[in-house]
Amino acid sequence: MRAHSDKPLVGNESLRRYWKRWEAGEVKPDDLHMKLIAKSFGTVTAALFPTENRRQTEESVIAVTGMDTVEILARIRASDVSPATLDALRITADRLCCEYPHAASPQLQVEGRSWLSRITRLLDGRLTLAQHQEVLSLAGQVALLLGCVEYDMGKRGQAEVTRKAALSLGEEADNSEVIGWAQEMRAWYALTQGNYEGAVAAAQAGRAVAEHSGVTVQLAAQQAKAWARMGDRRQMELALDRGRSLLEVMPEPEDTDHHFVVDPSKFDFYAMDCYRIVGEDRLATMYADEVIRNSTNVDGTHRKPMRVAEAEITLGVAAARDGDVESAVNYGRRALRGERKSLPSLVMCSRELATLMRTRYQGTQAAADYLEELRAVSVA
Repeated sequence: MRAHSDKPLVGNESLRRYWKRWEAGEVKPDDLHMKLIAKSFGTVTAALFPTENRRQTEESVIAVTGMDTVEILARIRASDVSPATLDALRITADRLCCEYPHAASPQLQVEGRSWLSRITRLLDGRLTLAQHQEVLSLAGQVALLLGCVEYDMGKRGQAEVTRKAALSLGEEADNSEVIGWAQEMRAWYALTQGNYEGAVAAAQAGRAVAEHSGVTVQLAAQQAKAWARMGDRRQMELALDRGRSLLEVMPEPEDTDHHFVVDPSKFDFYAMDCYRIVGEDRLATMYADEVIRNSTNVDGTHRKPMRVAEAEITLGVAAARDGDVESAVNYGRRALRGERKSLPSLVMCSRELATLMRTRYQGTQAAADYLEELRAVSVA
């Protein structure tokens, strides 16, 4: 903490007493000490000291707008584009994005397409300039989500068409946030397809247009992941530090389930992937444990199953490198069996564990069973 502080701290004995009281839960550290603690552990403040989640439920959507879905559709068909209509559509788009981490991909794809059609239909009506821009932005956001879902399902060509449509909508609306996320998706697609230089270039293009937006954190993360896979540890660390610094000064988002919001705990998810790639198993395992903890509800269900799956692969890789093939296979198979999957990301992360199974544990039944299960998922 002293190493990260730009001002003198209290003496060792006093600081130790503070620390014990913090650990015991008697008091909460002040803002200065929270930032120092987070920086000491290589993460951001809100990841260790989160505030209450203020996610809006569907009931609150109706309460806020005073409209249910039937009424929203009736207003769309009548081209009655009032501020309340746009508010309701905005909340609906946000709801879809909040369902991304856990909703079944086919269901989300159908609903996303349906709402994209409804939103764009408004463009045929009489709109003010501001309303036109708002509708374009909402359509861009839903198109971004749809592109992510299609890519998760392995529909690579369709996802790229949808991503380009979202980029076009963002450019027409002059919405740097939509443009930035479209470039982030391009970086993600390139990364999972093994085009690491392309991932770095796409992230750089996104940063050029959305440097003051939250997407810059995820763009830095995609660059870090690409640099790690290219074997450039220094550039990886620089990208991670840039992302952490950007995230530290951003306000904590109201809804951390929103797919196009970078929540503080996601930084641990980025770091976990990078340190697993470069062989820092102790750090990777620490981050993986945090990812699972932050992605799990009190009843044991997974709020963000795709993050949990990649964390389990990380734990599996660490176990395999440590000689524990049984644990490695258990973690690897558990990751493959989750209902909510992002196939390209899951397969990309699983390649490391598969390589270890082939090179270190060839001939063992456990390794053979895991590789067969991974093959079945990869060709699904």
